[in-house]
Amino acid sequence: MKKRSILLVDDSQDMLEVLRRQLNALQYNTFQSTSVTDAIDLLQHARIDLLITDMRMPGLDGMHLVKYAKSNFPDLPVLVITGFPSVSGAVEAVKSGALDYLSKPFTAKELQQAVQQVFRQQAGQPSTDEEDQKAVHYHGIIGQSAPVQELIDLIERIKDTRATTLIQGESGTGKELVARAIHYSGPYRQAPFVTVNCGAIPEHLLESELFGFVKGAFTGANETRPGFFHAADGGTIFLDEIGNASAAVQTRLLRVIQEKEVKMVGTNTVQKVDLRVIAATNSDLYALSQQGQFREDLYYRLHVIDLHTSPLRQRKSDLPLLIQHFLDKYAKSYGRPKPGITPEAMHRLKAHDWPGNIRELENAVQRALILCDGQIEVADLPAYLHAADKAAPTAQPQPLLSLRELEQQHIRRVLDAMDGNKTAAAKILGINRKTLRMKLKE
Repeated sequence: MKKRSILLVDDSQDMLEVLRRQLNALQYNTFQSTSVTDAIDLLQHARIDLLITDMRMPGLDGMHLVKYAKSNFPDLPVLVITGFPSVSGAVEAVKSGALDYLSKPFTAKELQQAVQQVFRQQAGQPSTDEEDQKAVHYHGIIGQSAPVQELIDLIERIKDTRATTLIQGESGTGKELVARAIHYSGPYRQAPFVTVNCGAIPEHLLESELFGFVKGAFTGANETRPGFFHAADGGTIFLDEIGNASAAVQTRLLRVIQEKEVKMVGTNTVQKVDLRVIAATNSDLYALSQQGQFREDLYYRLHVIDLHTSPLRQRKSDLPLLIQHFLDKYAKSYGRPKPGITPEAMHRLKAHDWPGNIRELENAVQRALILCDGQIEVADLPAYLHAADKAAPTAQPQPLLSLRELEQQHIRRVLDAMDGNKTAAAKILGINRKTLRMKLKE
């Protein structure tokens, strides 16, 4: 079997040497580059199976290289290495085309697992490593990308507490799944878990449904009925789409969180409750609070623990795992053999940005499984995925250029990016202005 080739990009020679030794020991071929410019040249003239790049480098940085690779070599997997780990940095790298990232310092084992996982994901295969399998499925949460691992780590930290938690994220990103993971992974898993969709209950009914009401409190109140807070006593109440709660509900909710007391509609008698409140929203609650549309004091009460669910377009490395999960789920549900999936169909699924997130992906996989004949092909996918590649211009083969011509092209691109500023361009190119003027004359 032919060895895979990996391009390593880092401005530190020591780091390149460490990476080279570790990957050569794993039977990979390696190329090394200390600059983005040299790395681009290698990408154009050598067969590369994986790009591993540092983020922080002088001149053109790793993000520039990730974007270049995504535009010019869309099938080339990219693994980012950073000494400045952050969720926002990881999200930006993934959005720009990286499959995953590693934070310095890391062990040889962690590097091996990351590289193997990238190649598995590129091939559309689920993880086969036993330890990885344990990390992939966490109380219904599936994924190995950096945002998912960050999320699972936070859940592990808070699961044993009753701290009020706010989950924010786009629709379809699994906010209720996260709330259930918090509840069922902790010591209160035997207690009630009550879900309330604040956006689905009419505003005039939400207050009485949440807090309960006594007989005669309003027209139609023919009996005393406890509310959702009473039902969740001892456990967890999950308030989905909390941004839709009325001002009256917000006021009463603030008292529940602060005093652990519930007052039913139609009475001044208070009842003690012992529960954890988890709220979720796809709105920007902070912005709403600044605009006076949501109580600022309630926002900060809900914001004790803040979790974010990432959209699927920012964790595409999890797509193969999610697709396999949904294929398993619906094959079992319909009593059918689990189908395979062609590389072309997998490519279409990976190329889509999934604005409807996991919910949209699940529907697409379910549809494909029902329509396919033993193997999922492009024709079995939703129609809007059929045309995904037709709109894109056909890539033309790039002519082979001399080193001088490549240098001239690169100088022109840098000058254009700097709006003709020769001083700024020379700084990025790593040459002085005199040398730049000479090259421009040539």
